[in-house]
Amino acid sequence: MAQFNYTALSRDGAKVSGVIEGYDELDAASRIKENCDVILKLAPVQKQKIDLLHLDLSANRLNERAFTVMCSQFAIILESGIPIARAVQLVADKTDDKNLRRVMKKVAVDVEGGRSLSSAFEDHGAKMLPITFIETLRAGEATGNLAHSFQTMQVHFEKQNETKKKVKSALSYPIFILITALIVVGFLMGSVVPKFTVMFDDLGAELPGMTKALIAVSNFFKNYSLLVLAGIAVIILGFKLYGSRESGKLKLAKAALKVPILGKIRELSAASQFANSMASMMSAGLTMDRAVSITAKVIDNYYLAKQTNELAKMLETGQSLGASMRESTDYPDILVDMTGVGENSGEMEKTLTTIGRYYDSELDEAIRSALSKLEPSILVGIAGIAGFIVIAIYMAIFSMYGAMGSV
Repeated sequence: MAQFNYTALSRDGAKVSGVIEGYDELDAASRIKENCDVILKLAPVQKQKIDLLHLDLSANRLNERAFTVMCSQFAIILESGIPIARAVQLVADKTDDKNLRRVMKKVAVDVEGGRSLSSAFEDHGAKMLPITFIETLRAGEATGNLAHSFQTMQVHFEKQNETKKKVKSALSYPIFILITALIVVGFLMGSVVPKFTVMFDDLGAELPGMTKALIAVSNFFKNYSLLVLAGIAVIILGFKLYGSRESGKLKLAKAALKVPILGKIRELSAASQFANSMASMMSAGLTMDRAVSITAKVIDNYYLAKQTNELAKMLETGQSLGASMRESTDYPDILVDMTGVGENSGEMEKTLTTIGRYYDSELDEAIRSALSKLEPSILVGIAGIAGFIVIAIYMAIFSMYGAMGSV
């Protein structure tokens, strides 16, 4: 999604400025209209020139662990009755992460001057902080229960962090095997095989077909490695350019859901994100259409994110969420049916929390299953390549010995 700078008049007549995300300018304007009556200025965020000498690559990087701790600290401090301005200052002083501390110092000044906490965080931390965090704070301010909003965010992001850690941990071993294997094969093809090639040429013996094929592959990568890398770069750039267009981005995201094994993982991940985010948003007090609109920004898959964003518009026309999902999305049937059940029973938050746990479990199992198939596939593939190289070399050696014996 694109980012837009805006200046608007709030419902109480105060002038507010900030940065908001939207799929386009009309979408950004509709999001601003939810909290402001008049839009004075709306323009895309201009990309700034990069000063390589003073570039801080970590300036907008969120330390997820520090962020979760910050939410917990806010929940505890606000529960004790300390005023919000003082609470921001206390948490800022206790935060070790420099990026969060920098943002909160600015937020503390704004809140002390009378600004709302959500607006201050949006202005100073929009590029770093999750949109769900800012919107949950806004809902907490509306209901007068900011402590509950921070507690909701703590639980929500702790769950997200645990899922990310599981995925990273599961992927670390296959990635290590793959990198090691590529290094070994690269060494064999770039150093060992060329030496044998020179020896074979000097002896002038007739080589077996496997050895000729191995030498041809080695010579190809030695002579055309730059061309191969350039071809790969062109293909990647082509996908990037195609994906930068709206139609291309949608088609690629839709195609990603149909890739064997990985497509199922992406679908389960989106279902988990939808259920968990919706449960958190509704627990914080957001209306259903607003919760759906914010959840659309959380979904990783662009195709499903666009479909989710359309749900909010359908809800505004009076349709139920379950019926809208069944009509216009590609979410799994269980998620759609359970959402409808929760909506009809009046226990939407509880149902979404339950279904979120279900999809978290299904996602973990799908990742483990994929990795259980990936690891042996990598090992077999590498063993096959290494075995081919060894057999090709030995066959050539035996062939030369045979030729020398016949002489």
